Amino acid sequence: MAEKYPVLKGAEPFYFEGNKVGILVSHGFTGSTQSMRPLGKAYAKAGYTVCGPRLKGHGTHYEDMEKTTYEDWIGSIEEGYQWLKERCETIFVTGLSMGGTLTLYLAEKYPDIKGIIVINAAIEMPDMEAVKQVDVRFLDAIGSDLRNPNVTELAYEKTPVRSVREIVKLMEIVKEKLSLIKCPVLIFVSEEDHVVPPDNSRIIYDQVSSPVKEMVELKNSYHVATLDYDQKEIIDETLIFIDKVLN
Repeated sequence: MAEKYPVLKGAEPFYFEGNKVGILVSHGFTGSTQSMRPLGKAYAKAGYTVCGPRLKGHGTHYEDMEKTTYEDWIGSIEEGYQWLKERCETIFVTGLSMGGTLTLYLAEKYPDIKGIIVINAAIEMPDMEAVKQVDVRFLDAIGSDLRNPNVTELAYEKTPVRSVREIVKLMEIVKEKLSLIKCPVLIFVSEEDHVVPPDNSRIIYDQVSSPVKEMVELKNSYHVATLDYDQKEIIDETLIFIDKVLN
């Protein structure tokens, strides 16, 4: 179904052409590419080819999101993956929150992915499970969970309950197949996160089959760590991780 509303300024997809190593960058649930653009620019500056797709129904209006399914979000991220496949020999994937969930999904499906980086990834959220039974159309916003008071995430001011049901389905599918992931994994987890419980990252770490896996605790950021105080640490550690995997 076509989206009804225009794309918000700052929520557009981004693409940077670089070398033969591609990095796919995914934003999260109710968010937009704005949350990942600083990382995308930093990876492009390091020479990599970068793709930051806008997930369908995101970055416009929450009524557009309400009409989309988890299959639509998978479709958006797979389009980005194919864009990189046409240009690159090697692909890494990174994502924030549900973008991390989608990153795990891709690693389960495509064993040729060289490595993944997940940031406060979601695979089980009891609060969202409970929401499935709520008899309202929209809930309050979940975006902009940031320690830094001077930064705002470009995210929806309401959360469609129908969309919550979709992300719950996606998390269930991904959690069930975590053991299929064998590529190197770098996991970032904020010590304090008011959206995704930090123990999600521990479950991911424990259940992936990857012989190379690392968890980095972010001590100075909340959920949207890519826009928060630890942004530089995420960029630096990711570049070190990619370099290690490539060499």
